Amino acid sequence: MTLSDSLTQIRMSGLGGQGVVTASHIIGTAAVKDKKYALVNPFFGAEKRLAPAESYVRIASRPIYDRGEINYPNIIMIFHPHVITLGKSYTMPFYSGLKEGGVIIVNSEEPIALPADDIKKFRELKARLYFTPATRLAREVATTDMATNIVMVGMLAGITGVISEPSVREAIEERFGAKKFIASGTTAALDDAIKKKYAKTEMLLAANFMAISAAIEAAREAKSAI
Repeated sequence: MTLSDSLTQIRMSGLGGQGVVTASHIIGTAAVKDKKYALVNPFFGAEKRLAPAESYVRIASRPIYDRGEINYPNIIMIFHPHVITLGKSYTMPFYSGLKEGGVIIVNSEEPIALPADDIKKFRELKARLYFTPATRLAREVATTDMATNIVMVGMLAGITGVISEPSVREAIEERFGAKKFIASGTTAALDDAIKKKYAKTEMLLAANFMAISAAIEAAREAKSAI
């Protein structure tokens, strides 16, 4: 199902080092390549591994003037189970502000047991909740946990249709290709760490493309837990 709101707001929560900010830039770039408008706002405290990290992406068919934190998302992406189970997030509860008909995509090997009140709330909102083993898929397909964020981007594309696969591929090539992408110090270091895992840029791109294809294929089989 494709979200049809004129403004789609995505809130992404994870832990430092998972590439949440990188994923948000890829999503925003893909949206622009789909001839849409996009605005990306990363939000994090100390730039260190395993600290909470959030990023916000707005996508629309018209110019976007809203900035800053997204309080009422259409889509919530959770990159690590600890965001839910240990409350490692700047936004609690993790589904705070979710709009009616919204979508939640959670990277988790197994479905997380949620309180009955949370499930009731999701049903009242007619929300969809997907658990996907993004990290395992990244290991199997791209041979590294560092591709978890790429798998999550693929799941977003496959489940919601808010960005297209061809544009995601273009955005990945732009991010990790020959040209140097300007990012924050920690994000740039993470990009470099990913690149060093592969002997050539072509190998990195190929691995990420395989991760995207595998994620979109998994999304076709995905069923809401609600």
